[in-house]
Amino acid sequence: MTLPRRAAAVLPAAALTLTLAACGGGADAAERGSDDDPVRIGVVGASQPEWQIFTDLAAEEGITVEIVDFSDYTQPNPALTDGDLDLNQFQHILYLAQYNEADGQDLTPIGATAVYPLGLYSEKYDSVEDIPDGEEIAIPNDVTNQGRALRVLEAAGLVTLAEDAGVVPDTTDVDTDASTVTVTPVEANQTVVALDSIAGSIVNNDFVDDAGLDPADALFADDAASDVAEPYINVWVARAEDAEDETLTKLVEIYHDQQVLDAVQESAGGTASFADQDAAELQEILAEVQADL
Repeated sequence: MTLPRRAAAVLPAAALTLTLAACGGGADAAERGSDDDPVRIGVVGASQPEWQIFTDLAAEEGITVEIVDFSDYTQPNPALTDGDLDLNQFQHILYLAQYNEADGQDLTPIGATAVYPLGLYSEKYDSVEDIPDGEEIAIPNDVTNQGRALRVLEAAGLVTLAEDAGVVPDTTDVDTDASTVTVTPVEANQTVVALDSIAGSIVNNDFVDDAGLDPADALFADDAASDVAEPYINVWVARAEDAEDETLTKLVEIYHDQQVLDAVQESAGGTASFADQDAAELQEILAEVQADL
């Protein structure tokens, strides 16, 4: 979500609407994407340069978009459900699945963006193999990131999880006898602080830059191309009845323009692993995740 690249909500704040385009090209007034009916897209972080590039490219294709910026990750899905938005793009499939299940909704992914690997960092050790048995690792304590962090530690060979652990395992799924480290859930922003006193931490991408960490220095990160990473594919999301809307699917295509992707990669500090699953594949993954939940 990491939702959106982040999974956990940040401090709530009122939504700020930022109109980035005023020129819709040849669209009719009554047509979605015209000047009179712009496509409203909910995001978190509208100031990132990719959104201006995206908006300009959409305008060249005759589509007017209005970017609606949220600082609270709990708001864009309800806003889409209620019809205040036409699309949102801030979350991965697992976060969407949890929203749909909790609220009885059917919001639908119509395009992929990227996976942002989740990394294990240490100030004491230079490799996973150097970490002695019995050492302590901090992980985020929110449900989504905790489950993903445990999967990272499992893939690194530090933790063994129960065979029946679901898509979102928790610490009760850890086989302590078979694991080589102990795991301590803490507030996500405390994982960096914990690096001063323990063997390592799983640090959300949200906090990597602010902590002065370099993603290249992670001892281990999950494989963005693996099946385990599928629930963490970030997606474009629409209401189910709009899943095949031609204007919305065109915007997903525009997002994959190399100019946009280059800007996204710069904003992500080089950590983005771009995804190209089509809508049908993403909807199948969503259904599997929701069934597991």
